[in-house]
Amino acid sequence: MKSPRERIVETTFELFAKQGYNSTGINQIISEAEVAKASFYQYFKSKEDLCVEFLKVRHEYWFSELSNFLSKEKDPKSKTTKAFDFLVYMNKKENFRGCSFLNILSEIPMDNIKILSVIQSHKADLRNFFLELLNDDTLSDHIYMLFESSIIESQLFKSNELIEKSKKIATNLIQ
Repeated sequence: MKSPRERIVETTFELFAKQGYNSTGINQIISEAEVAKASFYQYFKSKEDLCVEFLKVRHEYWFSELSNFLSKEKDPKSKTTKAFDFLVYMNKKENFRGCSFLNILSEIPMDNIKILSVIQSHKADLRNFFLELLNDDTLSDHIYMLFESSIIESQLFKSNELIEKSKKIATNLIQ
């Protein structure tokens, strides 16, 4: 049996994916997670705090999935190109729902520093992931930009076509 906190976060993931951040209310989360209102507020002071927690959990999950997916790859080039296959895998697993971080970014005011900083941190970690693999500032940023745009385009068109093209470009860029 999952704890109330786990049920809240899991329900949040489902509702944010289906309805978006702004269209999901605390009362709906409480109801669908089957927790008492007092339990919700015991863990989270606000919807904003819940969103921050959701993004932190999502960050850990996403990087864990990526790490597991790439675990058999040995060299930086194969890890980098295989990362594009990870996007195809996640699109299949999550039905082209796109990036949770960018989805929420599109719904929050830019002065919401609390949520914005968590999103920026996630993207900085992804950018650093490619930098650590490739040890080349310009090349890793190029790969990062291909990767990020692949996520957005695949969500928009519900297709992995541009992920595959980006993977070919990345393969050609890496010596």
